[in-house]
Amino acid sequence: MAGKKLSIIVFSGTIDKLMPVGILASGAAASGYEVNLFFTFWGLNAISKQGMQAPPQIDKNYEQMGPMMIKKMMDMKFPMWHQMVKEAKEVGEVKVYACSTTMEFFGLKKENLADFVDDVVGVATFLDRAEGGTTLFI
Repeated sequence: MAGKKLSIIVFSGTIDKLMPVGILASGAAASGYEVNLFFTFWGLNAISKQGMQAPPQIDKNYEQMGPMMIKKMMDMKFPMWHQMVKEAKEVGEVKVYACSTTMEFFGLKKENLADFVDDVVGVATFLDRAEGGTTLFI
C-alpha cells in the first residue's frame, strides 16, 4: 500500500461534513494511506479550541435530521469526528494542517487551535504535500 495518499480540503464546519472527514481519515490511515487534512474557512473554525467546545452545527439542508443523527451516534457510542482524526493519527501517517490565510483572516494563532493540529501552512505547501494522491473537497 506504500505510496497511497488521500488529501482532504475541509471547507465546511458542520457535523454532517466533518463526520465523513473523520471516517475517511481513519479508514485511509488504517489502510496504509498517507492522509493530509487541510482545514480552511468554516472548517478551520471546527478545529479552533472555541469551535470544538461549541455544540455541533448541521447544514441548513439537513437541520431537521440533526437531532436524530446526534442521538443515533450517541446510542451507537459512535466517536465524534475529531476523536476519529486523533485515533487515525495514532494508527497511521495523518497530518492536520490549518490554512495560514484563513488564520490571518479570522485573527487566529496556532495556540487557538486544537492540540492535534500539526502545522499552519499555505495553499502551496498543502498542494505540494497532496501531489500524487487523491484530493477531496468537503
